[in-house]
Amino acid sequence: MTTRLSTDTLGAITRAAVPAYDRAALTGGIVHFGVGNFHRAHQAIYLDTLFNTGRDHDWAIIGAGVLPTDAAMRERLAGQDFLTTVVEQDAERSTARVTGAMIDYLAPGDAAAIITRLADPAIRIVSLTITEGGYFIDPASGVFDPTHPAIAADGASPKNPSTVFGLIAAGLKKRRQEGTRPFTVMSCDNIPHNGAVTRSAVTGLAALSDPELASWIAKNVAFPNGMVDRITPATGERERRICAEDYGIEDACPVFCEGFKQWVLEDDFPAGRPALEKAGVQFVPDVTPYENMKIRILNGGHAVIAYPSGLLDIHFVHEAMAHPLVRGFLEKVEYEEIVPVVPPVPDTDLGGYFRQIKERLDNPKIGDTVRRLCLDGSNRQPKFIVPTIAERLAQGAGITGLALESALWCRYCFGVSESGTTIEPNDPAWDRLQAQARLAKENPMAWLAMEDIYGEVVQSEPFRTAFAEALTALWRDGTEKVLARYLEGRLGV
Repeated sequence: MTTRLSTDTLGAITRAAVPAYDRAALTGGIVHFGVGNFHRAHQAIYLDTLFNTGRDHDWAIIGAGVLPTDAAMRERLAGQDFLTTVVEQDAERSTARVTGAMIDYLAPGDAAAIITRLADPAIRIVSLTITEGGYFIDPASGVFDPTHPAIAADGASPKNPSTVFGLIAAGLKKRRQEGTRPFTVMSCDNIPHNGAVTRSAVTGLAALSDPELASWIAKNVAFPNGMVDRITPATGERERRICAEDYGIEDACPVFCEGFKQWVLEDDFPAGRPALEKAGVQFVPDVTPYENMKIRILNGGHAVIAYPSGLLDIHFVHEAMAHPLVRGFLEKVEYEEIVPVVPPVPDTDLGGYFRQIKERLDNPKIGDTVRRLCLDGSNRQPKFIVPTIAERLAQGAGITGLALESALWCRYCFGVSESGTTIEPNDPAWDRLQAQARLAKENPMAWLAMEDIYGEVVQSEPFRTAFAEALTALWRDGTEKVLARYLEGRLGV
C-alpha cells in the first residue's frame, strides 16, 4: 500500500522520516532559482535538518522558475505541497526522508511576481542552481558575455527580464528604490569561484541598462563563493517505483542521491543567514582550496571515466568503475597528473579524498549514469580539465593522460560508440562539437581549433602532439587497446 505525498498524509508515512517541525509556521527567507534534483538533495536537505532542530524557521525556501521546463516541476511539487522524498543510497544501506523546507514555487514567465517577491524585505538570500552552462560566460576566459541574445534582450527590457540575472538585477533595483537592504546572492553551482562569476553576470547585465545600478550592486551586494558536492542522478520511473515499493510513498518527483554530501561556504552574508553550521555546512574565509580540490579531483575524474565508458557502451558509473581499464585510467591520471598539482587544502589529505571518491563512484545503488557524466563537455572541460593541463604545462610536467582524456572526448563527440551505436546529442553545442570531431578524425588539430574551450593550451606543442597521437591511436586501435597501452606506459613514448 502506498501513500500519496502531501501535508495531510505525512502522519501515514511510516517507512521514511518526516519533518519534525510545523510547516505552517515556516516563512520564506530564501528565493531559489533552479529547483532541480541537486538543490532538493543538497541545500534543501541542510535547511530541513536545521529546521528539525527547532530553529531558523524564517528561512524557508521559495522556489522560482525561469525555463519553460520549470513549469512542469512546479506543477508536480505543488501537487504534493512542495514536499520531496529524498532517498539516500549507500552501498550498505538506504534511508528515506521527506523534506519540507520549500513552501512555495513562483511560476516561470511571471517576472512581475518574481521581482515583487525578490523585493520583499523578508528575503535575505537569493540562491541558484542553474548548471555550469547557465552563467553566460566565455568558456575559455571565464568572462561574462553581454552579447548573448538572452542577456541583450534583458538589457533592452530590464523591467520584463527573462533570465535569472535580469530578475535578480530588477529585484535589487526595486529594493534600492524602496530603501530595503540588498539580499545576498549565493550560487550553489559547480563552477570555480561561483560567487565571483555570479557577480560578473548580475553587474554585467545591469550595466547594459543602468550603469549606476551595476556600480551599486558591485559595492553593496555580497556574492559568497561556495563548494557543493553530492552525486544526484536524474529521476525516472525506476526511482518512482523504488520510492513506492520500498518506502510506501507515491511521489511524483522523488530525489535519489548518495549518502555523502559536502557544502563549504565563505561566510559573507550581510543581511543574515540561517545557522547552517549546525546542519553540517563548513564556513571558511576562502573556499578556493576546497573548490580546486573538488572540481579538479572529483569533476575532473568524472570526465576521465565518462568518455571511455561512453565509447564502450557502459551505462552505469559503478559498472565503469568495475571495468579494469577504465578504473586503471582514472587512478593513473589522478595520481600522476591531477592530484600532484592540486594546491594543499586545510586539514585534508588529497590522497584520502580521492580514495573516498572511488568508494562513492563504486556505489551500485546510486544508479548514476555515464551519459550524465558525459553531458555538457563544452562547458565542463574548460573548468574541470583544461586548468590542470595548463598548470602541468607551466610546470613542464607530463600531460599524456589528460591529452588522452581530451582525445576520448573528441572521439565521443563523433557520435558513434565503438560498437557502432549512435550516441545521441549530449551537449548544448553538440552540432558544433560533432562537426569538429568529424574533421579531427583526419586532422586532429581541427578539434584544438576550438580556442574558446582550450584557451592557451592549444599553443603548446607538447599538448598538441600528445593529443594528436592519442586521437590517431583511438581511431586506429580502439579505446580498450589505447587505454591498455597508456596503463603500460607505452602511449606517447
